Amino acid sequence: MKFTARIRKAAVAWAVKQLTLSGVDSGRGWTRLFGGGDFETGSWQQDRELTQDDILTFSPIYACITLIAGDVGKICLRLMESKGGVWQETTSNSFSPLFRKPNHYQTRQQFIENWIFSKLAFGNTYVLKLRDARGVVTSMYILDPSRVQTLVAPDGSVYYRLQSDDLSKLHVDMPAVPASEIIHDRISPLHHSLVGIPPLVAAHLPAAQGLRIQKSSEKFFKNMARPGGMLTAPAEINDETAARLKAEFEKNFSGDKLGRLFVGGDGLTFSATSIPADQSQLVEQLKLSGEQVCSAFHVPPYMVGVGPYPSYNNVQALNQQYFNQALHTLYNAIEDLLDLSLGLTPLGYRAEFDIDDLLRMDSTAQAEVLSKLVGAAIMAPDEARKRFNLPPVEGGSSPLAQQQNFSLAALAKRDAKADPFAPAPASSTPAKEPLDDLPPIDGAEPDEKSMAEAREVIAYVAKGLVCEQN
Repeated sequence: MKFTARIRKAAVAWAVKQLTLSGVDSGRGWTRLFGGGDFETGSWQQDRELTQDDILTFSPIYACITLIAGDVGKICLRLMESKGGVWQETTSNSFSPLFRKPNHYQTRQQFIENWIFSKLAFGNTYVLKLRDARGVVTSMYILDPSRVQTLVAPDGSVYYRLQSDDLSKLHVDMPAVPASEIIHDRISPLHHSLVGIPPLVAAHLPAAQGLRIQKSSEKFFKNMARPGGMLTAPAEINDETAARLKAEFEKNFSGDKLGRLFVGGDGLTFSATSIPADQSQLVEQLKLSGEQVCSAFHVPPYMVGVGPYPSYNNVQALNQQYFNQALHTLYNAIEDLLDLSLGLTPLGYRAEFDIDDLLRMDSTAQAEVLSKLVGAAIMAPDEARKRFNLPPVEGGSSPLAQQQNFSLAALAKRDAKADPFAPAPASSTPAKEPLDDLPPIDGAEPDEKSMAEAREVIAYVAKGLVCEQN
């Protein structure tokens, strides 16, 4: 590890002296997603511009990010090897330990979830690779995106400026780390190929609206001092009486005492009031904000509780829709980056997520799919049993097919005939008696008497065999 670090430090020093590196934003500022002062948590409570931390507190955004990250992280990441043109799960002393535990403080699931959190919240995931003396990657650490800057040299080579991070074993600032030591996953690089733009950009305004609706409602129910109606006096009242009535209202009809009955004299009359229309529409507006957030993350709204559940009961179709819209590109990106960054492809390996785990909770759909695959002779019974964690059985290692099925080659020979459906011609050879093929006895032909006796014996034996079978 130290030997590799010395080489890396020398390469960085050379890069700093020889190249003029520039940030990818070129001063245009579009990498700053939320403007207006420092990213200070809690600014929205003080009517200042919302920060990224504030936006993440909006429940639909939190639900979308955690749902997607959890679904990607729970799928098993397998090391596959090509054997005879078929990819099968395998193990390797160099890569299997890295797949099981990428670093000293995260499991595989935690590592993948952190990868997706960074990508969805910041648009970019930066993974630092640590190698041993052989140059083999032994650990991978996900870096804080706010402490990483992408740099481009005049010759087009890519570097990364890293700030120190003790958790990732990066104890000093690295002014320019070559791209070979960083896995950079990015989503929707709208402005620059090396900078991803997260879904929070599209969800920013709906989230801001939803947060302000919730903030307004919180103030409304916290500070409102109003009974279930309005009091009016027939004549003018003095300030002392008005102050007394105001104090009584604030004491007896605010907070959890809202809606209690008020009794007054001196000709006071009570008229019921209703909630204004704009307040009654807050629920609809809040729901619309949540649905717009879901559209930015490509998540069906019902999955995060902001939309009605579909009327049809087809879990497999719903899972497939969600997988195609929200998960598929995330899976493929991680698989391709690991193949390239770890050098798996030249060695005949590849990383692959076992997406069958998405159907693990839907045993009915899983059984239906497997039964069709076995019935079509695509999968062997033992392979289907393995999906349910069942041991193999005798004769179950080979795919099964019906006896009446014919190969395409046999059907082609049949169709080559002038009339493929003509019945087979009858044989012109006369039927032989059972004793016609018997060899001669002692070199002599049997006479008619001997033949007749032999037929009687055969008939008797055959009759006895039939009786025994019945």
